Amino acid sequence: MIARLFVYPVKSCAGVELQQALLTETGLALDRAWMVVDARGEFVTQRERSRLALVRPQLKTKELVLRAPGMLALHMALDAVAQPAMVKVWDDVVPAYDMGDVAAQWFTDFLSLSEDGTPAPNAARYRLVRFDPQHRRLSSLKWTGGVQALNQFSDGYPVLVISEASLAFLNDKLIAAGHGAVGIERFRPNLVLSGLQAHDEDRLALMRIDAGEVPVLLKPVKPCPRCPIPNIDPVTALSSPEVSDTLQTYRQDARVAGAVTFGMNVIVVGGVGAVLRVGQALSADFDFG
Repeated sequence: MIARLFVYPVKSCAGVELQQALLTETGLALDRAWMVVDARGEFVTQRERSRLALVRPQLKTKELVLRAPGMLALHMALDAVAQPAMVKVWDDVVPAYDMGDVAAQWFTDFLSLSEDGTPAPNAARYRLVRFDPQHRRLSSLKWTGGVQALNQFSDGYPVLVISEASLAFLNDKLIAAGHGAVGIERFRPNLVLSGLQAHDEDRLALMRIDAGEVPVLLKPVKPCPRCPIPNIDPVTALSSPEVSDTLQTYRQDARVAGAVTFGMNVIVVGGVGAVLRVGQALSADFDFG
């Protein structure tokens, strides 16, 4: 069953928890539709500026509102863009739309502060861009089996799925080692599933969600390798290594050359236009191949 739904309107900023979300070709509507870039047009995430975790988006009917500590709220119309731009996310150079000087100054001011809130020396300049919906950015055809799966500014796949049981299993290990439990927000899933055993999402074949007349079909294609972002506390933006260190003890995955994984990247096979809702039933066979 779908237990929780999240979208992340601005890549690497906080998520928005929803009770329902429209499924599009690129994943959940407005997921990773915006992104922060540096002066060279290259994407910026919590890996470089952990303070992005403190930027909290709110989706309203006609606007995106961004709030962050010490900042006035930034309001942007959902249908507003400024001039075209070319930006880079991982190895992909893609067309986008710059969101203008006000948004650029807002992110520059906020991200130019150090983690303790004091001005950082030699502060960089940042801009906010929006993905060009006319562009077709494909997930890795190697992992999708040749299926052309679209995504916007996500790291590489349209939807990330994690089970409640997987997080509970990790938290048991953290607590046993004397650390505090962590929330699912650190792992940035789109769909959180209940009714599974820990890491059963690793072994699911085609997933079917009962979303009304149009069946939603999601196909798991790649385990999600983990960078240090789960070490960052989403409340304070401070990083400590216990999450990665704990996962290292039991989540090295041969399918991705021994990288630590947590959650499964999935692609949209059917059901574009359907509305996903918390509480919807999900069924799938296990794939032990």
